[in-house]
Amino acid sequence: MADRIANVLTIAGSDSGGGAGIQADLKTFSALGVYGASVITALTAQNTRGVQAIHITPPEFVAAQLAAVFEDIQIDAVKIGMLANAETVRAVAESLRRYQPKQVILDTVMIAKSGHALLAPDAVAALRDELLPLADLVTPNLPEAAALLDMPQADDEDGMLRQGEALRALGARAVLMKGGHLSGTQSPDWLVQADGSQRLNVARVQVVNTHGTGCTLSAAIAALAPQRSLLAQAVSDAKIYLTQALVQSTRLSVGHGIGPVHHFHRWW
Repeated sequence: MADRIANVLTIAGSDSGGGAGIQADLKTFSALGVYGASVITALTAQNTRGVQAIHITPPEFVAAQLAAVFEDIQIDAVKIGMLANAETVRAVAESLRRYQPKQVILDTVMIAKSGHALLAPDAVAALRDELLPLADLVTPNLPEAAALLDMPQADDEDGMLRQGEALRALGARAVLMKGGHLSGTQSPDWLVQADGSQRLNVARVQVVNTHGTGCTLSAAIAALAPQRSLLAQAVSDAKIYLTQALVQSTRLSVGHGIGPVHHFHRWW
């Protein structure tokens, strides 16, 4: 493995503004030294101001893309993002069960930074029942975790831990509960695994350009997981990468709304 560059697949929607989704994932993969393949689940007409329209890829074509990739390319990790509806969720789950990739990182994308819904309400149950049991790691923010569990949103770290354990009980092998929606100067995340929980804390970065942060973090974990011996190390290093991408985002001038993070801050 040391001499071979890892191949990582993103299954997600396309962001025409380039800051999130497939575009953010492929940029992150390249920045962190892996080869990126992609399966596009939806096209979005969006920019830094929001999502104007969504065109959902037919689930049978999503399945065809998945088959084309898995039957030719050795995939070392999979990152799953926007899935749009229950039919697409089921198509992805069926392919994962068939091809059994080594590592699956599930980012439970439900709402865009602008507030636009990216997952149909009836797809939440499918996501919980079909994909959670196939995930090596699921990375919900607090509203997403609450929706998956049909519970009130956690408002402190004890609540985050309880909901993380509840999600793991539904089948996910590990859960990264993201604490960005908590108030305060810190932005703590909790990594919940079978052998215990680990607090991962960073200072909250006060910048305007936060578009694509969730996509970028999950993509970074997927890119680093084949390169690290422990999942916790991949998560920790991914958070360091994202923090610097946020800090350096002020160097970018993209659009007039919520701009993207700087994926290539180490190179440009």
